[in-house]
Amino acid sequence: MSNLIRRDPLDDFFRGFFVRPVEFGSGSNAGEVPQMRVDVKEDPEGYAVHAELPGMKKEDIHVHIDGPVVSISAERKQESETKEGERVLRTERYFGKVSRSFQLGQDIDEARATAKFNDGVLELTLPKKAEAQAKRLTIA
Repeated sequence: MSNLIRRDPLDDFFRGFFVRPVEFGSGSNAGEVPQMRVDVKEDPEGYAVHAELPGMKKEDIHVHIDGPVVSISAERKQESETKEGERVLRTERYFGKVSRSFQLGQDIDEARATAKFNDGVLELTLPKKAEAQAKRLTIA
């Protein structure tokens, strides 16, 4: 038997007139929440953390330190700037929350910790907390 293929002649005519979705990479990644990329470096005094947060505003970024655990969260809110007579055909930018938590090897001194946000990169300077020295009690 022969295979019949149904074809609409107007489909080729209209092809290219409309914006069609294009996927780059594998189809399994489509629609995934972007990951926060983090670099952590250690020196004897503390840790340096660089987290990529492109397109975020510094007031929408939150850092929480609990002992050796560092949590970074950020939220990008959707802004609707549609002008009269204009319609959105496609939006590929991500809107929503991203977060990341990781544990370091030693407790962090929260009082001396600092954070800077510049050009989409969050830089954390996290000094190590001095280890408590065990005290030996003398019995009287």
